[in-house]
Amino acid sequence: MERNVTEALAEVQWMNGIVSGTTELTQPVREKLASHTVENFRDHINKGFLEYRKSATISGDFALTEWEGQGSILRDALGREFIDMLGGFGLYSLGVRHPKVVAAAKAQIDRSPQYSQEMLDPLRAQLGRVLAKLTPGDLQYGFFANSGTEAVEGALKLAKLHTGKSGFISMLNSFHGKSLGSLSMMGKSVFRKPLMPLLANVQYAPFGDADAVEMELMKAAHVGNGIAAVIAEPVQGEAGAVVPPDDFWPRLREMCTRYGVLLIADEVQTGFGRLGEMFGVDCWNVAPDIMCFGKALGGGVIPCSGFVSTPEIWKCLEPNPFMHTTTTGGNPVACAAALAAIEVMLTEDTPRQSREKGAYMMGELNRLKDKYPHLLTGIRGRGMLIGMEFVDGKVGYQTVAGLFRRGVLTSGTLNNSQVIRIEPALNIPMELLDQTIDRLDQALAELA
Repeated sequence: MERNVTEALAEVQWMNGIVSGTTELTQPVREKLASHTVENFRDHINKGFLEYRKSATISGDFALTEWEGQGSILRDALGREFIDMLGGFGLYSLGVRHPKVVAAAKAQIDRSPQYSQEMLDPLRAQLGRVLAKLTPGDLQYGFFANSGTEAVEGALKLAKLHTGKSGFISMLNSFHGKSLGSLSMMGKSVFRKPLMPLLANVQYAPFGDADAVEMELMKAAHVGNGIAAVIAEPVQGEAGAVVPPDDFWPRLREMCTRYGVLLIADEVQTGFGRLGEMFGVDCWNVAPDIMCFGKALGGGVIPCSGFVSTPEIWKCLEPNPFMHTTTTGGNPVACAAALAAIEVMLTEDTPRQSREKGAYMMGELNRLKDKYPHLLTGIRGRGMLIGMEFVDGKVGYQTVAGLFRRGVLTSGTLNNSQVIRIEPALNIPMELLDQTIDRLDQALAELA
């Protein structure tokens, strides 16, 4: 396209008028916004999304154009409402626009939205102090970034710097992000193969199979292949809410200690109450050497992620603290949102809510599995990270579409097309859970 500054300015002012409220959201404006969004995805973002997303393919004349939300209700530009059972893939653990988190972010924006890069930032320091008091074991020092994949990248670098070794052991079907380092840890070929070669010396074991992990460690030690760390999710999210055997994480901890290898827990999706405990590894009373987190940390308001580790491991970053830096990561607004989100988690006891509501949903979903065994073949998960497994991907897609038509937003998992996730806000009202079960029953009955 040729440069056209005049048209660019007009487009900017059109959207800014809608966002600021100076342009009245009449029905024609709403319809233009919806159709304009589809055109812009087609011409300027990625037209593949229009085929992939149910919101664009089965919502009638105007595609679902996300516009506003509160708690566990999302509304599109035309005012259509949806129960949010997806939770932004774990982003909205406190729901959309939790008022305490929004207020904290707004207050910090009015004070100072970024930092100078030279003076010390009290909010970042305080967030580090708070997390040191919440995380298990001797985890004490932290680095803050913007996304989960950045957190994993930093954890991998820290493991290599501390150990002086280059190798890693990851899990089949795992998901750790899509930057080149984190992608090297991913256990599925569809995202890796087109970008090979990635990081060398990465081995894989079936998730939940502690014997297989130990075999990889034994082989590496036998041939002198230096392994820096074993990395795993407490529960595999994108693989379909896969829960490991109860001895898996304790055995990982024991064998990593025995072989002199670090243990990295990727808590980007499972942390801050998602599995019914404050952190996923708390389900098995395990303390990793490095923990990654993201998604829910910013309260669903401001992106915030990070990784934490022990004083001994962190020493390798002290001689040159600029070995790993970021300009915007851990900015004051993100840290203000994170501190507010942690306060909400603790005062509303969202881990307990996740545990209790997750048990309720598992019971109701198993009831539907028994009612429709030829469609729904399995229910698994922990807390409010639940996977519904269908006979095949087609039935899963049709179920998501049926829920979508009934005003419930869900989605599949990235590494398993047969599994549909239930991952709502941890503080979702019980009546919305019951409405979801009723509408899922209707969708399955229609398919049956």
